[in-house]
Amino acid sequence: MLKEQTLFGEEDKVKIAVNRLRLHEPSDGYYVAFSGGKDSCVVLDLCKRAGVKYDAHYNVTTVDPPDLVQFIRRCYPEAWGGRNVPQKTMWQLIPEKRMPPTRLVRYCCQYLKEGGGKNRFVVTGVRHAESAKRAKRQMTETCTRHKTKRYLHPIIDWSDVDVWEYIHTYNVPYCKLYDEGFKRLGCIMCPYGGQKQMREQAARWPQYAKAYEAAFQRMIDKRRADGYPTQWETGAEVMRCGSARTTASKRMTIRLRFLDSGWTRAAFERRRRHGNISSAFGTCRGCLF
Repeated sequence: MLKEQTLFGEEDKVKIAVNRLRLHEPSDGYYVAFSGGKDSCVVLDLCKRAGVKYDAHYNVTTVDPPDLVQFIRRCYPEAWGGRNVPQKTMWQLIPEKRMPPTRLVRYCCQYLKEGGGKNRFVVTGVRHAESAKRAKRQMTETCTRHKTKRYLHPIIDWSDVDVWEYIHTYNVPYCKLYDEGFKRLGCIMCPYGGQKQMREQAARWPQYAKAYEAAFQRMIDKRRADGYPTQWETGAEVMRCGSARTTASKRMTIRLRFLDSGWTRAAFERRRRHGNISSAFGTCRGCLF
């Protein structure tokens, strides 16, 4: 609930979020990171309600649902007008990195989503309720990669119910994919969504599944050309092993670190003997490329 009774009286979460925005307003205005998801729609509306100076920006990921992109262009032209277009697409990044994106190796997020807002105070819709990892986030933070980039998460303590209550109370435009049952919006076939969601999205947007398959094939070809081992023969096989790719991401990350960062085989074997590295590298096709 946006308004709750506490031991100290009524708590109005909208007023609190507005006050947070006003309190931290920088002289050059906020950089609003706008994804088109429900949380960023609420945050952008709160910035308007607070009367603070801001400019909104949408990061073109090249793999967002077409429905979402059309929604942003139609309902949030200011964010679309401030969009950041990457120099490389997801289909170019995958073969360049020689591996698919995983839960632990999120080069796609780093390159396609997190590049904007340098030297700015960035406003996001990050909330504690979204995940265990985000539950550890602070309301204001400094970027670990760019120390001059700061973050403000004005609705960090809001629940999903709070977000939807705000949307319906203030008639905030939102993407209708939520009405179809989508819990989160983002890159099509993101590993964070799990195997079931990846299958559903591949069926919903088959042209993207084909693009992933082609990119995975180029990835395999590049690994072979560069002298890296691979147990997958085709891009289609990578697609079929999507569930293994998600669940085995940690082991795959360790192996790639060994292959790409100059670890010696002696060091690798020593760590494995002491139980620090799984010996299952050769048993799961989802662990190797």
